[in-house]
Amino acid sequence: MAVSGLRLLVVEGNVAAARERAIASGGTAAGLSYADLLRRLAPDATVDICYPADPGSNLPGVADLAAYDGVAITGSALNIYDGGPAIEPQVALVRDAFQAGTPMFGSCWGLQVATVAAGGTVRANPKGREIGIARRIVPTAAGRDHPLLAGRPAAYDAICVHLDEVETMPAGMTVLAGNAVSDVQAAEIRHGNGVFWGVQYHPEYTFREIAAVMRRYGPVMVTGGFVHDAAELQAVIAQYDALDAAPGDTALAWRLGVDGEVLDPAARNREIGNWLAHLVRPARAVSGKAETALFKNP
Repeated sequence: MAVSGLRLLVVEGNVAAARERAIASGGTAAGLSYADLLRRLAPDATVDICYPADPGSNLPGVADLAAYDGVAITGSALNIYDGGPAIEPQVALVRDAFQAGTPMFGSCWGLQVATVAAGGTVRANPKGREIGIARRIVPTAAGRDHPLLAGRPAAYDAICVHLDEVETMPAGMTVLAGNAVSDVQAAEIRHGNGVFWGVQYHPEYTFREIAAVMRRYGPVMVTGGFVHDAAELQAVIAQYDALDAAPGDTALAWRLGVDGEVLDPAARNREIGNWLAHLVRPARAVSGKAETALFKNP
């Protein structure tokens, strides 16, 4: 008998040490925060987390993945072109999810892993890092009518942090949005039996989370020319933290140059909500899943 609630799986992209650094800097582990957001957006959902970057982690196979209604892939501090034991299991897991036909969504690293799993390539962006707010993201002709970006205006901003970007598109990728920093800011990938929707930015992030990222990236923020020195960086971080605590502070929002597309959580989380509403739930209605997913994370 099928259950009424969704079964969702979050794929944590970071190694344990990176998760610890995130917490130490005032942020949260990506998998846990993603799971919490999915539970808020889909109160009927049961959400599991797997940790493919951890040695010896219990990972789902194709049959396990097929029992889920959706798979969401977090961001990560890893660079996929480095390869290695923390990365290769993630690519394999996403290939299995494509084979299983389970709808997928990914933020930043998630888009990059899906790109590689489907046959494309990822590189360090020659234009450099994008961090804080990705400005003037513009939907393509395909993106303007795509349900992933339903409700987004003709140009919008989003919280982001990334150095890497899609270099070579896999067969089956449709670019849905881009900006002056990265041509691929949102995309759909159809590969094997599955459909992936993803973005290069972080619709799951809060201002507090990006402030924590900036603490971790301190020297990079200075050497990359985002701020002049450590004191200026601390002032910027304080502004992001303050806006997280008081999102109605219009003067502070003006200083950071953000509007409702970033300030309003419903707008900020829009792509993940659209994925649940327009891809996951319709697919669930058609398929009718078993009551219990097979994968059990210890």
